[in-house]
Amino acid sequence: MSPEAMTLLAKALAIGVGGLGPALAIGLIGYAAMTSIGRNPEADKKIFVPMLLGMAFAEAIAIYALIIAFTL
Repeated sequence: MSPEAMTLLAKALAIGVGGLGPALAIGLIGYAAMTSIGRNPEADKKIFVPMLLGMAFAEAIAIYALIIAFTL
């Protein structure tokens, strides 16, 4: 296997595996928030901000994976 092919494989794995965890986390956060709001609609303002923060932190991990893929 050539070095160029190995570099492309490493980049693909870095962004693929690095994006899988945050994608699952964002889905679970959104599911939990919508379930909570569905059970208690009055708490939507208390749930919305922590939900966005959790999603932003999970998305930051995906951005780190993208940066690693670019630096390889």
